Amino acid sequence: MDFSRATHTAILSDLHLCEAEPVNPKYPLWKKFKTRAFFYDDVFGDFLKHLEEKAGGEPIEIILNGDIFDFDSVMAQPEEPIFRVSWMERKRGLYPRAERSHFKIKKILEDHPEFIVHLRDFIERGHRAIFVYGNHDLEMHFPAVREEIIAALALSPEAKDRLRFTDWFYISNQDTLIEHGNQYDPYCVCEDPLNPFIKGYNSISLKLPFGNLACRYIVNGMGFFNPHVDSNYIMNLRQYVLIFFRYMARAQPMIVFTWFFGAVSTLLYAFADRLASPIRNPLKIEDRVDDIARRANADPRMVRELRELFAAPASSHPWLLMRELWLDRAIMIFFAFFVIFQLFSFIRGVYQISFFWVFIPLFLLLPFFLFYSRSVTSLVSGYKEPDERVLTMAGSITKVKRIIFGHTHHARHEMIGPIEHLNSGCWSPAFLDIECTRPIDQKTYVWLSPTEAGSRQAELLQFRDGTSSPIAGGDRDSRRATT
Repeated sequence: MDFSRATHTAILSDLHLCEAEPVNPKYPLWKKFKTRAFFYDDVFGDFLKHLEEKAGGEPIEIILNGDIFDFDSVMAQPEEPIFRVSWMERKRGLYPRAERSHFKIKKILEDHPEFIVHLRDFIERGHRAIFVYGNHDLEMHFPAVREEIIAALALSPEAKDRLRFTDWFYISNQDTLIEHGNQYDPYCVCEDPLNPFIKGYNSISLKLPFGNLACRYIVNGMGFFNPHVDSNYIMNLRQYVLIFFRYMARAQPMIVFTWFFGAVSTLLYAFADRLASPIRNPLKIEDRVDDIARRANADPRMVRELRELFAAPASSHPWLLMRELWLDRAIMIFFAFFVIFQLFSFIRGVYQISFFWVFIPLFLLLPFFLFYSRSVTSLVSGYKEPDERVLTMAGSITKVKRIIFGHTHHARHEMIGPIEHLNSGCWSPAFLDIECTRPIDQKTYVWLSPTEAGSRQAELLQFRDGTSSPIAGGDRDSRRATT
């Protein structure tokens, strides 16, 4: 099957398919965004049929550009595990190891049978599908996971040739570079996608980015926060206090300890993974590069050169991670209590004073603590699109003038330097509120179609009510561009 040429191409990302969360009878808002009520599998089926109408019966190339499956949010456990499940795994989800990842993808696919049926029928009708790995579905690196997806699709031998998995990038029709985009985000970068596995004690694991670890060990234990919207969990102190008393005081009164446990766990796992060496086989590295290049419609040189553009992992900077996890504030509070307690103990050994005097220096230090807290801004929530240098270099390496990303969940269409840059937005169950009444209902995608001049044009569109419409706003959100 020749994947190097395409006439019509649809790119969408960040579906974040996960297992269905059972409704909590006592606290119905607990991970409400993950419940089956917000599944959109049938909408996806309508979307695929709509694409076929847009293409006028011609073959379509659909690129599922990363974070299609959300392995990090899966909390399901096997009833009769063939492996030992640790206490941490029971509390925060299974580790990224082959047999565990295989279980997780099976659970996701079992809970999304409509999605599988729609995608299978689409491929069987003569179209092709390409999965590009994102940071939340890095576990597709395991062959057993890919084999399970292929088995669930149950494609005919001819249709199987129209399905492909690529490691982090794909070049469509030699005119468009498609990446999930996490490789340029220091908090979510897969440090070495050529060698993604690390060897532990009697195990082989996937090396996860810091952002994935934070989702597993913090967000999975704080079910009132929606991980698909940054503003749901990156807030200032006042907002955290208001949210706590409104939603969590009864359900999670000890949430501060839940957060602290998750933050420390995230920090420790991030350091452990950072220090672990990838499993490398020098005799097979060139075969690996050649294979990635073949599946991405690239050449080996492009693979090596794109790899040099990756962001440095944030886990190289311990204090930066501690600030993002709010552990720096925890250390300051602990240190202040320790010093004041020591001084108070010394003074009380000389003078008989009340214990309540200890609160005076604490209140005096409070303004300085609040000033420090408000002066620290989260870099995770900052806009993470690649800069002009990265886009220009990637365009020069792959010989394209158009680059499409996902990852940030922000739909965009603009010119950055010489590169036409688009972001396909997201389809994930994103809500601005815990009650899930204010959805960010994007369901956006990028559509590449031919022009009369023989080139292809890019449109950023939103699928709603069975039809597509341009997205208004932004520099070029509602305009077409031709390359």
